[in-house]
Amino acid sequence: MTVFRNAVFAAAAAGLLAGLILAALQTFATVPLILQAETFEGASQAHDHGAAPAEAAPAAAAPAESRDHGKEAWGPEDGFERFAYTLAVNVVSGIGFALLLVAASEFAGGLLSWRQGMIWGFAGFAVFTLAPGLGLPPELPAMPTADLFARQVWWTGTVAATAAGLALIAFRGTALLSIVGVALIVLPHIVGAPQPESHESPIPADLHHQFVVAATVTNLIFWVALGGIVGLVRQRFLGRADALGKSFA
Repeated sequence: MTVFRNAVFAAAAAGLLAGLILAALQTFATVPLILQAETFEGASQAHDHGAAPAEAAPAAAAPAESRDHGKEAWGPEDGFERFAYTLAVNVVSGIGFALLLVAASEFAGGLLSWRQGMIWGFAGFAVFTLAPGLGLPPELPAMPTADLFARQVWWTGTVAATAAGLALIAFRGTALLSIVGVALIVLPHIVGAPQPESHESPIPADLHHQFVVAATVTNLIFWVALGGIVGLVRQRFLGRADALGKSFA
């Protein structure tokens, strides 16, 4: 039981540090782009509301319409409140991903150094960010999207297939299983991610491109940092390289 407690503590420490790093990176790299996109979203909504002639709406629908326009979806205020919520989400996500990284690496024998941890972190980036992002790139507010459930199913299937494919390539070592691994990685992209009915958006293409690059780079740094930190703290909290691996087995 002590081994598992130490594993959770190590993952929590690594996830906390990596989450802080990600929140700091997002503050300067992605949040300004999101705020910029929200101005286009607001302008688009104002244009749509102003374009509809008043006499075209049925009189009975006017009160309900007024109520809808008066209500806005809740969101954190710009500044400290937005940063605090972003930080909380990143820390919780970092701890969750760190737990997955610790568990997966221990099944494979454990991390021996921070360098090995960074390699595992890059694999996590490939599984959770790079592969799904090829079909479903990061989106800005006001951008059209496909059905949420369909996107979740495709994203989950892509993550699972990519993880399984990388495991077959890295740990099985035979040519046949490596081919199967490559096929698993490619399969979700052959099937294709669900797409919206229309790609028309008030968001400029250049702004979206900047956001995709910024989100991808920040996630790369997050995952590599997370892996490196896990590799560092693992020896301190878990002892010998085979201790937790035997416990999992």
